[in-house]
Amino acid sequence: MNGGKVVASVLAGLAVGALLGVLFAPAKGSSTRRRIIKKGEAYAENIKESIGDLKDDISEKIDMAKEEATRFASEKIKAAKRAMS
Repeated sequence: MNGGKVVASVLAGLAVGALLGVLFAPAKGSSTRRRIIKKGEAYAENIKESIGDLKDDISEKIDMAKEEATRFASEKIKAAKRAMS
């Protein structure tokens, strides 16, 4: 699953959870708002973690691509030098 879909899924889950919490809340308004705020904070933390994980994954893939490009270029340079000799 790509990172954009993960973030979108997390945000959609946050919205649905908050809505269901409000609709089915047996507590009074102030208590419900506090619960929604706590849930929102928890979801925000999860989103931050997901974004951090996505950032790490992207950085890792970029590093791997750089290494592969360097290796490929090195092989082509060696082959060109051999061909010129």
